[in-house]
Amino acid sequence: MSDREAAALVAVQTALATPAVVRAARALSFFGEHSAGWLVLGIAGAALDRQRRPEWTVAATSVFAAHAASVVVKRVVRRRRPHHPDVRVLAGTPSALSFPSSHATSTTTAAVAYGALTNRPLVPMLVPPMVLSRLVLGVHYPTDVLAGAVLGAVIARGVRRLVFGEHE
Repeated sequence: MSDREAAALVAVQTALATPAVVRAARALSFFGEHSAGWLVLGIAGAALDRQRRPEWTVAATSVFAAHAASVVVKRVVRRRRPHHPDVRVLAGTPSALSFPSSHATSTTTAAVAYGALTNRPLVPMLVPPMVLSRLVLGVHYPTDVLAGAVLGAVIARGVRRLVFGEHE
């Protein structure tokens, strides 16, 4: 870990890691694990919004694809999770690999895809809390969450272009 990234993690933890924030970060971590919470919301959207069921199905599928892509990138890059004496690791993880953050990837994809369906600006509401939660818990470097968010946005927009022919 670079000294800058360690310093950033320590700064975030020092500023934010109160017991209440850590509990909230762990809840977000549970919700986002393997993109399960986002997939459930996409399935619920498809079930409740029958007129746009195909769009919801595509959006949920893009969340699954984003998570899968992040796992593939993790296995190629093989960056280890933060390990520094000043960084407190406050949650368990299913893998020792860190880059990119799968939570940031699937959250960003869900925010972009579901935001397009609901006509709501979900990215600024959903992505920062998830990204910060990964730092508060000490399980990702700042560049991991940034790369995950970029990957998630690219996948969500790419799927919408491919399937629906949308161009921005």
